[in-house]
Amino acid sequence: MPLELLDKLRKENPVIFNISNYITVQDVANGLNAIGASPIMPSAIEEAAEMLQISAAATINMGSFKSSELPYIERVSQIANDLDIPLVLDPVAVAMPYRQKVITNLLEHFHFNFIRGNAGEIAALAGVEWQAKGIDAGNGSADLAEIAKIVAKRYNCTVVLSGPTDYISDGKRVATVTQGTSLFQTHVGSGDMLSSLIAAFAAVSKDNEFEAARIACLIFATTGELVADELITEKPGSFIVNLLDKLHLITINELSNQITMKGDQ
Repeated sequence: MPLELLDKLRKENPVIFNISNYITVQDVANGLNAIGASPIMPSAIEEAAEMLQISAAATINMGSFKSSELPYIERVSQIANDLDIPLVLDPVAVAMPYRQKVITNLLEHFHFNFIRGNAGEIAALAGVEWQAKGIDAGNGSADLAEIAKIVAKRYNCTVVLSGPTDYISDGKRVATVTQGTSLFQTHVGSGDMLSSLIAAFAAVSKDNEFEAARIACLIFATTGELVADELITEKPGSFIVNLLDKLHLITINELSNQITMKGDQ
């Protein structure tokens, strides 16, 4: 289990380019900074190329985009592909018709190394019936591991279907992460933070994207679990503050001990 990627990330301090959801931009920036990466959030199309040239990976979050911003999103996607840096797509609420049209168009014209979404979002990309509700995961009866595999094969990428159990697939393999806490669901920015952390770990593990995604999920979920275990009652506000602290302070030994205790592989 290459948890050593955490030390490598902190040593290399990679710059991670983000097109962010304005609702969660501070969570994303602080999460990246806390774990040891260096976030940048440019918004001018004129500086996209020079900012991406100093970046080791990029994340595009579709949570709060405007139609006027689509040329910028497309420009960033193209430059990232040209520079061959890992590119993560967070297809927020893609089950909604307009968003599905926009996001499908992006996926058809650019290569995303990773797609990170909840069950409803990944099911929508797979064309699988699912009762999604806005940005929430919703519910359905389809096999989540198979849904992740379908999307990974369709778009030749690594998919992270995040939730109480995270499913990570490259179209052939499926790994699961069962660590975590229900407090992630009380914080709007949790998924966005995970998407950006996937980019950060991909930046220091470009030769193994599947493992980079798995380790990002495992570290994020386990850190959240440790924080939740320390809280006496369910406190969403305290959770996110303590999560940022723990992302900064977490050690490989702490992670290993918690994973061993809970029996995760």
